[in-house]
Amino acid sequence: MYNNQLKIKTMFTKTNLISTIVAAVWSFMGGFLFWGILAEDFMNNHLGTATGMGKEMPDFGLLAFGCLVQAFAFSSIFRSWGSDSYTPMDGLKYGIWAGILVGFGHGLINHATTNFLDMTGSVVNGFIYIVFYAVMGLLVGLIYKKVK
Repeated sequence: MYNNQLKIKTMFTKTNLISTIVAAVWSFMGGFLFWGILAEDFMNNHLGTATGMGKEMPDFGLLAFGCLVQAFAFSSIFRSWGSDSYTPMDGLKYGIWAGILVGFGHGLINHATTNFLDMTGSVVNGFIYIVFYAVMGLLVGLIYKKVK
């Protein structure tokens, strides 16, 4: 029982909470930058046969909360993944693996089971996810290195 209490306590350290806030801001703003601005036209040109999938206007409250949950999980897993010494390079590597997991693992499963994106869109989206999570990992690694 003591070990479980210790694990919960380490999830709410100052470092993890600051890291969560920074990663949540990146998740919200970086997602908008990558998918809402830079890749929007490309993705729209590579939609599958599904129609009406995107919302005209997102639910920004729910989107922000989702970014916070994602950032907390990302930061907490990173805390458990590394050693006592964290570096931005550790965060970058972790982010790349998270991007591969989500971008290609989940992305190709989605492509196999839905008509949201064609294959080209799915592959490019996978690479975008890798860059997105690599930046998130770099930020988390920087926070873990600087804040103790």
